[in-house]
Amino acid sequence: MNKSLSKFLQIVIPLGLGLFLMWFFYSKYTPEQKEEVFSNLESANYWIVAIAVLLSVISHMVRAFRWSLLLEPLGYRPKLLNNFMAVSIAYLMNIFIPKSGEVSRALVLTTYEKVPFDKGFGTIISERVVDVLLLFIFTFIALVLQFDLLYDFLLEKVPIAEIGLVLGALLVLFVLFLLFLKYSKSRLSLKIKGLLSGLREGIFSIIKMKNKWNFIFQSLLIWLLYLASFYTATLALPETTGLGIGVIIITFVVGSFTFAFTNSGFGYYPLAIAGIMLVFGIDETIGTAFGWIVWTSNILYLLISGALSFIFLPIYNRKRLLTSNSD
Repeated sequence: MNKSLSKFLQIVIPLGLGLFLMWFFYSKYTPEQKEEVFSNLESANYWIVAIAVLLSVISHMVRAFRWSLLLEPLGYRPKLLNNFMAVSIAYLMNIFIPKSGEVSRALVLTTYEKVPFDKGFGTIISERVVDVLLLFIFTFIALVLQFDLLYDFLLEKVPIAEIGLVLGALLVLFVLFLLFLKYSKSRLSLKIKGLLSGLREGIFSIIKMKNKWNFIFQSLLIWLLYLASFYTATLALPETTGLGIGVIIITFVVGSFTFAFTNSGFGYYPLAIAGIMLVFGIDETIGTAFGWIVWTSNILYLLISGALSFIFLPIYNRKRLLTSNSD
């Protein structure tokens, strides 16, 4: 398969699947349900939504500043605005090609700050390790806060025998995976080992860094801003105002997983939010409308900030590029 076709499929397949999921689920809605969804969308307080988006913008600014803490020990001090625009472009790219943002983000600093790609990319891996750990911490908190309800729901919807079979199968696959890594000399196993090694080095580099407590504080601040943004958005609809902290956290976690592990939740986010809210007794049309409000408002911001960053990066760094070319 040539590279052009591969890149085309990487874009089309995730977007196509997202569109299919939207059509498949919403085609089951009755005309009355569809009317309820649109009515909720129209009645939402979009000034509150704007405040929620502003909190997301602040979290991205903190992320840009936090990146400097990882780059400084390597001898690089990029301009904060370049970091922010690189982060904005990364989020934009992830909408169309999952996980392509990490590469584009490193390339921006290579182009405009002369940070070697491998070093810049290594710091991004370190960031992602911390982000995944914090996401799992929030997941654990959510499970603890809503354990009884979720446990009863799983018992009702999923038979215990099937859960046991799934867990057993996962354990067998995990053991086989470890054996594969230990004994295989294939290119794939070497690539996986290299990735795991990079992740391990990323974690230890954070532990050893000079400003690690500042880094940890900013990492927590980023995720608290994410959560605050999500909570603020719940105030935009009367039906989602006053949700308990446990419901908010677990709904936030479910949404974060879809956003992090797909192409920015395209087609998945509103469905996931509606599904988990239904577990807590919130009408599916309310959950659907709320999911669309949160996802659409954030995606619009990412599209605008990413596009503007593409335009202003060469303008902002014009003198630096001219100096570099003259050398």
